[in-house]
Amino acid sequence: MDNLLSIITFIPLLAALILALFLRGDDAAAQRNAKWLAMIATSVTFLVSLFLLAGFNPQDPGFQFVEEAEWLGGLKYKMGVDGISILFVMLTTFLMPLVIASCWDVKYRVKDYMIAFLLLETLMLGVFCALDLILFYLFFEAGLIPMFLIIGIWGGANRIYASFKFFLYTFLGSVLMLVAIVAMYVDAGTADIPTLLTHQFGSQTFSLLGIQVVGGMQTLLWLAFFASFAVKMPMWPVHTWLPDAHVQAPTAGSVVLAAILLKMGGYGFLRFSLPMFPVGSEVMAPLALWLSAIAIVYTSLVALAQSDMKKLIAYSSVAHMGYVTMGIFAANQQGIDGAIFQMLSHGFISSALFLCVGVIYDRMHTREIDAYGGLVNRMPAYAMIFLLFTMANVGLPGTSGFVGEFLTLVGIFQVNTWVALFATSGVILSAAYALWLYRRVVLGDLIKESLKSITDMTRRERAIFAPLVVMTLLLGVYPSLVTDIIGPSVEALVSNYQTALLEGGDVQLAKH
Repeated sequence: MDNLLSIITFIPLLAALILALFLRGDDAAAQRNAKWLAMIATSVTFLVSLFLLAGFNPQDPGFQFVEEAEWLGGLKYKMGVDGISILFVMLTTFLMPLVIASCWDVKYRVKDYMIAFLLLETLMLGVFCALDLILFYLFFEAGLIPMFLIIGIWGGANRIYASFKFFLYTFLGSVLMLVAIVAMYVDAGTADIPTLLTHQFGSQTFSLLGIQVVGGMQTLLWLAFFASFAVKMPMWPVHTWLPDAHVQAPTAGSVVLAAILLKMGGYGFLRFSLPMFPVGSEVMAPLALWLSAIAIVYTSLVALAQSDMKKLIAYSSVAHMGYVTMGIFAANQQGIDGAIFQMLSHGFISSALFLCVGVIYDRMHTREIDAYGGLVNRMPAYAMIFLLFTMANVGLPGTSGFVGEFLTLVGIFQVNTWVALFATSGVILSAAYALWLYRRVVLGDLIKESLKSITDMTRRERAIFAPLVVMTLLLGVYPSLVTDIIGPSVEALVSNYQTALLEGGDVQLAKH
C-alpha cells in the first residue's frame, strides 16, 4: 500500500481535527462521543499498522516503506522504517487504545484531553518514521506541547511546577541538538538521514580553548545530541524532572510518558549517536557506561526511600533505562539487541505498573503506600495482576523483563566487567524495592477501615490489562519475536560502526 506510514501517522491527527472542528458542547453525550472517536481512531491506527508489520521484510536491514516528497525550501518530507524503528511504531499503536480506555472515567474537558492524546500519538509516530533530520526534530520537539498540556491541565495539585520543569529540561537539552543539526547540514549538504548515515564527519583531534578534543567534530556533535537524548531517557543526573512529571501527571499521561516518550532518547542514540558519530561514541562510551551504571544503582536506592507509589515506579523507570543506554554503548550485537528488547519490554511493564497505581488511586484518591495494605483480601484479581508485573519488573525468567536485562548485561560484560558487576547489583535492588512495595500495598491483613469496602477490578480494567499480560509473557518465553526482526538491522549497525572506527583515525580502538 502506498503512503502506508503517512496514513498510520496522521489518522490520529485527522481524528483530533474532527474533534476540534465538529464536536460541540461538554455534556455527557459529547464526552462519550469524544472518547469513542479517540478509541476508534487509535484502534484503526493499530489495525493499519499490522499491515506494516505483515509487509515488513526482516531480512532487509535497510529502510522500507519509504515515502518522499518535496517539502520546505529544498528539505524533504521523507518517512521510512527499518528493523529498529518498526517495533517502536508497533509499540506506540498497540498502547494508545489502552491509554484511551484507561481514561474513560475522565469528566473534565474530555474533548481537549482526547485531542491532546491523539496529537501526541501522531507526533510520536512521526519521530520513529522520519528519515529527514529537520522533520525528525520537528516531531521530536512538538511532542513536548501535548504532554506539557496533559500534565499542566489534568495533573495533580503541583501540576504547573511539574509541567514547566518537564518542558524546560527537555527543551533546553534539545537546543544543543538543533545547533548540531545545523552544523551537520552545513557539513554534509543534506538533512537526509540515510545519506548522513554514510557521511563521515571529521574525527581528527583538535584544540578548543586549550582543550584537546579527541574525536574532533564527531565528539562535539555526539555531546550535543547526548544533551537532548540523555534528558529524554532520562539519564542520571538530568533525571529529576521525571519523578515530578509522573507524580503530577494523570494515569494515562504517566503511561505514555514511561512507555513511549522515554524511548525516544534510546531511539535517538541508535539512529544518530552510534551510526553517525562512531568515533565520538567510542571516545565518550566510558562516560555513558558509567553514568548508566550509576543511574541503575543510585535511582534504585532512591526508589527504596519513596512513600509515593508513582514516584517509586518513576525511579524504577530511570534505573531500567540505565540498562538501555548501557547496552547501546556496549556497541555489540547482544548489548544493542538487549537495549531494544528492554525498551519494548519496559513499555509493557511500566504501562501496567502505572495502570495498577491508577486502579487503586481511582478508588481511594491517594498514592501513599502507607494508606494501603491487605488488598489481596478484597481485590484478588488485582493482586494477581500486580504480582505478575512486579515480578516482570524485577526481571523474573519467563517474563520479558528478564530477556532485556540479561542480554544487556551479556553485552556489557564483553566490554567492561566492572561496569557489568556494578550494574548487576541493580537487579538485587530492583527486587528489594518492587517486593517491598507489593508487600506493603497488597499483602497482610486488611485492617484499615477505609479499605474494607474497596472493590476489585472492573471488566474494563481487566480488558486493559489483558493485552499487556499476553505481551509480557509472550516475549518472555518467545523473545525471537523481537530479535528476529531487529537482528539484521542491529547486525548492520554494529558492522558499520566497527568499520567506521577502523577508518576513524586517531582513536584507541581497544574497548575501555
